[in-house]
Amino acid sequence: MNNVSIYHNPRCSKSRQTLALLEENNCSIEVIEYLKTPLSTAVLEDILSKLNVEPRAMMRTKEAEYKEQGLAEPSLTTAQLIQAMVDTPKLIERPIVLANNKAAIGRPPESVLAIL
Repeated sequence: MNNVSIYHNPRCSKSRQTLALLEENNCSIEVIEYLKTPLSTAVLEDILSKLNVEPRAMMRTKEAEYKEQGLAEPSLTTAQLIQAMVDTPKLIERPIVLANNKAAIGRPPESVLAIL
């Protein structure tokens, strides 16, 4: 049985589909509702490292907050983008699944199967 963490938003259909897929695969799941329990800088840095992506790759760039905060500005540093996700968790792409010291974004939900 796999121990899996999912950064979950129950209002998001992809997040719910990914959670259901993990349940179907008999995973032992820790559900973290990141809008209620915001992620720290260290946790976000760890997830980015496991995903091997730049911060914008795990940000919801179509959210109004992304535009309002000017986050498309190329001169912003990694630290500034991570801080924006700490301050505004809604900007974080969802769901994110951690398993076996790896991470995957559940878009599409089946993409998380590769790390189980």
